[in-house]
Amino acid sequence: MNDSSAGSGQGANRKDKANSQVEDHTATMERPIRLGSLDLEAHLSDPDRKQQFVTPMFDVIAPRYDVFTRMFSFGMDAGWKRDALKAAIENIAGRGEALDLACGTGDFVLALANASSELRVTGIDASPRMIDIANARIGAGSVSTAVRERVSARVGDMMRLDVADQSVDVITAGYGVRNVPDPATAVREMARVLKPGGTLVTMDFYRPELALWRALLLGYLSVAGNVVGWWWHRDPVVYGYISRSIEHFMSWQAFSGLLEQEGFALQRVVRHLGGGLAMHVATRR
Repeated sequence: MNDSSAGSGQGANRKDKANSQVEDHTATMERPIRLGSLDLEAHLSDPDRKQQFVTPMFDVIAPRYDVFTRMFSFGMDAGWKRDALKAAIENIAGRGEALDLACGTGDFVLALANASSELRVTGIDASPRMIDIANARIGAGSVSTAVRERVSARVGDMMRLDVADQSVDVITAGYGVRNVPDPATAVREMARVLKPGGTLVTMDFYRPELALWRALLLGYLSVAGNVVGWWWHRDPVVYGYISRSIEHFMSWQAFSGLLEQEGFALQRVVRHLGGGLAMHVATRR
């Protein structure tokens, strides 16, 4: 995606900030962090410290991320992704630009490109290891040249997108907003880069409002996450983070309000798991 001349100054500043964060993370990776040695509660409670935990965590889980997602959702994630894909492309006519934020290992980047033959798709993720896997997937022999020429993936920050104002037709964000230090800033950035009338599709876990169901869902995620974290990484907090991050997050209703507040017109909300997971579909006003 090309920055407009009017936004070049702002784009340069965002790029400098993003590059600085990447350099800081590279330095961190040279000094491996055992996540269990960090105070998870303190990092989740402090926006300035949250990313210091989240990015190394996703670097650790990147090689097994897809397996983990399928296992934890009992395979339901495949259906959720199909719904998100359908919502993302339903208003695309002709050429367009798409961003897949928190793109992870790149599977949805390729799904978007395969679903719409004239859509150019850029995946952005804060985790360098996730992006390494995404780029390897994009470069695999099973991906056609025609698709490969329309997709890319790079390290970036959802709260400081190196993308021009009103330059994107579709934005998707799966399990991303919950993991940023400031969700409102991330939503504001999505509103900035999306064209008026453009489509936003988000999928995430939310804090269930019903106390009993919240206790059951978070209890399952906590126990299962700790077991798998210990089994795979000898570090329970690696996946124990999920339940804690949901506990610190908002409800799907509150996120609906945030979208409306930041310039989106909500089209529909599809809820799963008793409101513990939801897909929001909105357009930029």
